[in-house]
Amino acid sequence: MSADHNHDHAHENTDNHAGHDHAHGGILGPNTELIFALGSGVALIAGFALEKLVPGLASWIPLAFFLCAYGLGGFFTVGEAVENLKKRRFEIDTLMLVAAAGAAALGHWAEGALLLFLFSLGHALEHYAMGRAKRAIEALGELAPRTARVRRGQDIIETPVEQLEIGDVVIVRPNERLPADGFIIAGTTSINQAPVTGESMPVDKHPVADPTEARSRHASVTSASVVFAGTINGSGAIEIETTRKSSDTTLAKVVRMVSEAETQKSPTQRFTDKFERIFVPLVLALTFVLLFAWVVVDEPFRDSFYRAMAVLVAASPCALAIATPSAVLSGVARAARAGVLIKGGAPLESLGAINAIAFDKTGTLTEGQPRITDVVPFTGIDTNELLRVAVAVERLSDHPLAEAIARDGTEQLGGVTVDTASSLHSLTGKGVTAQLDGQTVYIGKPEMFGADGVSPLDAPALQAIEQLRQLGRTLMVVRHGDRDLGVIGLLDTPRPAAREALDKLRSMGVQRMIMISGDHQKAAEAIAAQVGLTEAWGNLMPDHKVEAIKRLRADGNVAMVGDGVNDAPAMATATVGVAMGAAGSDVALETADVALMADDLSKLSFTVGLSRRTRSIILQNLFVSLGVVAFLVPATILGLGIGPAIALHEGSTLLVVFNALRLLAYRDRN
Repeated sequence: MSADHNHDHAHENTDNHAGHDHAHGGILGPNTELIFALGSGVALIAGFALEKLVPGLASWIPLAFFLCAYGLGGFFTVGEAVENLKKRRFEIDTLMLVAAAGAAALGHWAEGALLLFLFSLGHALEHYAMGRAKRAIEALGELAPRTARVRRGQDIIETPVEQLEIGDVVIVRPNERLPADGFIIAGTTSINQAPVTGESMPVDKHPVADPTEARSRHASVTSASVVFAGTINGSGAIEIETTRKSSDTTLAKVVRMVSEAETQKSPTQRFTDKFERIFVPLVLALTFVLLFAWVVVDEPFRDSFYRAMAVLVAASPCALAIATPSAVLSGVARAARAGVLIKGGAPLESLGAINAIAFDKTGTLTEGQPRITDVVPFTGIDTNELLRVAVAVERLSDHPLAEAIARDGTEQLGGVTVDTASSLHSLTGKGVTAQLDGQTVYIGKPEMFGADGVSPLDAPALQAIEQLRQLGRTLMVVRHGDRDLGVIGLLDTPRPAAREALDKLRSMGVQRMIMISGDHQKAAEAIAAQVGLTEAWGNLMPDHKVEAIKRLRADGNVAMVGDGVNDAPAMATATVGVAMGAAGSDVALETADVALMADDLSKLSFTVGLSRRTRSIILQNLFVSLGVVAFLVPATILGLGIGPAIALHEGSTLLVVFNALRLLAYRDRN
């Protein structure tokens, strides 16, 4: 991926992969092209047998069979060639027709029929093989049920999922697939989320504590209550309240984005497209020159013409045209089946070339569920007063640290009454302000105080803060009006699987892995040590994270792994942006190049491994496709006939497609 990559996800519609994507259904169903190709083969064999085995037979009889083979074998090829010529493109299908017409002009009807038969058969089998990868994508869209049981007053009616409205209450019986995205309002169960997130084990689910709050603030609903269409209910009956229409469910978005990924070209594909645009005219020029070989070589024009047609067949880059698209499609389909959304060939290829990964700390390397570890009131301040003010303000925010203070602070206060704050305002990367009892409350990092017009902390406060910093705590200072109340220390828990996932990435050859965080350097280093990272960059505001990624990109390709929301600028700056836990985040689905649907860091090593395997298969396919052309062109110039050239030419095309399909069976063996 180029250094000026800006993650513009506008869908770049490709050309038709040099003629390899034309429609191949028809009056005989979706396999019409295959039936026509086989019919062409039957007619070819019949004509050849009559010509060779029945002496004295009128010549028009085998010719009629050859013409039938021409018609059946060239039917779809002619259609595609006409479409290309209308667009002023002279591509592979057209080259094949010119060669077949040339063979007919020489009276080599059998060889011309063989060319069209094998070309059409190769196309049909190629479409069948590519269809397997596409069906793996389409199968995702068939996971959600067609109907849902909806509660309407006292009645329960069955309705098509397309008619579900936001706020409908849907009844889901045990062992059924869920028809909609939403949150549970009644019943407990475990749900198999593998169809959406790729998680191998069912996830326990329970109802939301306050449905009214869940309706007004969807972001406040925890993953233990959120459910997705297409997932499979366990042994408990549940009721869910829908939060999206059927066309906007997470599953529908994944299917749509994976389908669109097929149209977005990888760097290798863009290279091969440019190569073809130069190579095809060169082939035509070489063919034209060879037509006049009889001028300098003592041979009849007929032989020169035959050789030119053989070279035309040999040099047509069919295998090259399909080498990369087939691998990209298979890789994207395999990733989707594992709960990983990859938006096209560019991130799929680029992820396999990274030599550094930057991780956001909160929610990526850690659980994203910090706990209060220390409550330190400043001199003359009561602990309960500190907590009351902090809880009153942080209840208004959905930031993970705010939620931790509101939750744990309420628990520590017991039954103490907490007043209601108002006018919450976020100071990005620093903290928040709000109004309480007619005075302004500041809650944020120690660095917020003494900057941007906020008065500084006094010496005793700074001393208490420094003591907590040495313990690696994340710190939030509370000020109410002109009184500094105290500091609250929090600590996030490292993910249990983080160390193992990082070890796998290290074994794959990822040279550098860095944690970047807005926390104080000491807090960042404490978490980094627990997960096995040797580099941790703390005290980074969102714009500083962007600069950090730019520094890393100066040394090579870098991936940025975060939650896709507050990390979006840094992810956009990286070679590849990877979002974790994207199933519950529309923003993450839209902004990331790669979205790990589950909140599972182990999926990152799987995705990097798949990307590297895809790059390897693309290189193999390029070697085969270019190697066959490099062999056949001089061989046909030196006398190799059209028949053998056709067999090798079409064989190489099928070989690269079936080689790419091996990606559908990829397993993470690390």
